[in-house]
Amino acid sequence: MKTKHHYLHFTKKERRGIITIMVMVVMLTAMPFLYPLVFKKNISDKNYHKEIAQLEVLEADSSDGLVHDDGSAGVYRRPSFARKNFTSENLQVPLFYFDPNKISVADWQKLGVKEKTATGILHYVEKGGKFRQPADIEKIWGLSKELKQRLMPYIRIQPPEEKYYETRIPPHERKVYERKAIVVVDVNDADTAAYIALPGIGSKLAQRIISFREKLGGFYSVDQVGETFGLPDSVFQKIRLFLKMSEASIRKININTATQDELKIHPYIRWQVANAIVQYRQQHGSFSSIDQLKNIALLKEEAFSKIAPYLKLED
Repeated sequence: MKTKHHYLHFTKKERRGIITIMVMVVMLTAMPFLYPLVFKKNISDKNYHKEIAQLEVLEADSSDGLVHDDGSAGVYRRPSFARKNFTSENLQVPLFYFDPNKISVADWQKLGVKEKTATGILHYVEKGGKFRQPADIEKIWGLSKELKQRLMPYIRIQPPEEKYYETRIPPHERKVYERKAIVVVDVNDADTAAYIALPGIGSKLAQRIISFREKLGGFYSVDQVGETFGLPDSVFQKIRLFLKMSEASIRKININTATQDELKIHPYIRWQVANAIVQYRQQHGSFSSIDQLKNIALLKEEAFSKIAPYLKLED
């Protein structure tokens, strides 16, 4: 016969466990209320006044040091609990003109600044910090607003000293370099030195201009210099006033005898156009006129105008 199971029935062991947990919960809940009644702390007047004095020193000490709002380099000073003599700012002392980058701790104290704050400022300057304008004094966190307002009108920051080479050489011995006048350059005769003398042209650009001129067979227009690879248009417009054309002969290509390889070397003739010129000549015979090249569909009018000065007819 099956025994009927009671779900709400607890064994003796389970009842003990539940009672133990409930007692622990009650004790933990009541502990914050019972602790002051059981453990009473007697604070003597002597200890009380001692702790108050330490708190006052901590508060005064935490207002010292040099801290910058913008996160720039400064002096970080930990609060000192051992400080005994705390001197507050003196707003009654007579003021004098001063440079915050050069005065000593004693001078700061004469201006009414606390000794520890003055020491922090000096450490900041010694580590490379600079006061560049009177308003920079606002960044000193250890100074009161009243003292900052008093000191501001008396700040006189001296300009930085002249550099070594400026002070060592007397003015009458300093060399005065005059700008050389720019000479007009012949685009077909100029060498690299002549091009380098132009504004904005270095050795690499000068070499590229001459290399481009040699591949073309000479310039027939000043504007062709501006087509040089890597030459900015702004630089070309600057030097264009100093360029001129000579009447030097241009090296030309005989289109009645030139091969495809000889034609395509020229910067203005693509290999497809070079091949079309040779094919046209083989089909129709020698060219009798440069204008016959216009019959080649691949050769556009603009391209024809550019290469025509470099072509000639010879049997």
